[in-house]
Amino acid sequence: MHAKSFRDLEVYQLARQLANELFQASKLFPKEEIFSLTNQVRRSSRSVGAQIAEAWAKRHYKKHFISKLTDADGEQQETQHWIETAADCGYITQKQQKVWLEKYASLGRMLNSMIEKADQFCSKKQD
Repeated sequence: MHAKSFRDLEVYQLARQLANELFQASKLFPKEEIFSLTNQVRRSSRSVGAQIAEAWAKRHYKKHFISKLTDADGEQQETQHWIETAADCGYITQKQQKVWLEKYASLGRMLNSMIEKADQFCSKKQD
């Protein structure tokens, strides 16, 4: 493992990039969505990176590391739901939906790879 910080992880960088893209797109959602769809997609997309950062902090304990990465995967899947909802409502194009769903699916594969290779990220002191 070559990362010195969670910020060095490609999966974390992708999560931040996608959260920012969704934030920018959500600025164009109707005002009546501010307390529902807009907040939900912003919250779940931002939570992916936060969960990755928390996993990094807990990498001394393999079970905690995996748990936080599993939470990140859950958040990215929730974000996929909100992307589909935004497309259903006509707030984003079908093309943009496809692009984001593909990127989030890739992010999910990256997270699952980290889970499968948890020993490479975690210290020998594990619970």
